[in-house]
Amino acid sequence: RVAYHIDDANTQGLKGLRNIRNHLDTDPSARITVVTHANGVDFLMEGAKDGNGSAFAGPVAALVARGVKFEVCEITLKNRNLKKEQFIQEAEFTPSGVVRLTKLQVAGHAYIKP
Repeated sequence: RVAYHIDDANTQGLKGLRNIRNHLDTDPSARITVVTHANGVDFLMEGAKDGNGSAFAGPVAALVARGVKFEVCEITLKNRNLKKEQFIQEAEFTPSGVVRLTKLQVAGHAYIKP
């Protein structure tokens, strides 16, 4: 069980997705939860693209099909005046990204920040 933490989509989004794919290629039984907050939520928004202009939605959907969960911090939504409807359908929501990370770690998840 692994918790990936992304708080900056520009520097961690693409790298994080690549790390997760490699992780699953090596350990297909891994249970991975990605917790995003602050600017890290941006890659899960509808129409979000990486620096090369490729949509994040496809790689995220492929990882969800492999059992990965992607969670967005609801405190970030409130602070940035964002709505759940602005996010891709694969995104799930958690009341607090920091609290969620803490609970995952207490439950035995390894913590990785790409």
